[in-house]
Amino acid sequence: APGPKDFDFDINQISFSDERAQAVDFSDSYYDVNQAVVALEGNKIANAQSIADLKDAKLGAPVGTTSYQYVVDNVQPSSKPSAYNTLNDAISAVKAKQIDGVVVDLPTAFFVTAAQLENSTIVGQFPSAGEQEYFALAFEKGSPLVDCVNEALARLKDGGRLAEIQQEWLSDKA
Repeated sequence: APGPKDFDFDINQISFSDERAQAVDFSDSYYDVNQAVVALEGNKIANAQSIADLKDAKLGAPVGTTSYQYVVDNVQPSSKPSAYNTLNDAISAVKAKQIDGVVVDLPTAFFVTAAQLENSTIVGQFPSAGEQEYFALAFEKGSPLVDCVNEALARLKDGGRLAEIQQEWLSDKA
């Protein structure tokens, strides 16, 4: 949201988008990310092999997310995807079998299947469509910290430390 912030920056798996960049400033990427779909094991989409296999699925995602937009723009299911106020609401809809699957970014999909949705599986991750989606730190518009953070990110990338952090905290442990 535009306006003053009560923080210096937010590093909370926020995907960069041109629309969001109108309201806040973003750092460079700290993690390139793809979207993924999570379903209950045994669901009709649990063994989907392609986007085409999801055309008749009832999918959902949290409202206002790049996940929701990915479904609309790229999966283009035959029925409009469901939008939920929170991820927890979307997970509840999967549990109640109101939707076949929930679309989230891949690190979130790992968390959902490990800790939030029993007997679930990551059906697959979607390929990037257009420019690579990435997580970035969000700042109040005009923040003088953006250049400093970008320099720190560049050093972490160049030294290999950022890749180590990504592997430890954002990758699949299976």
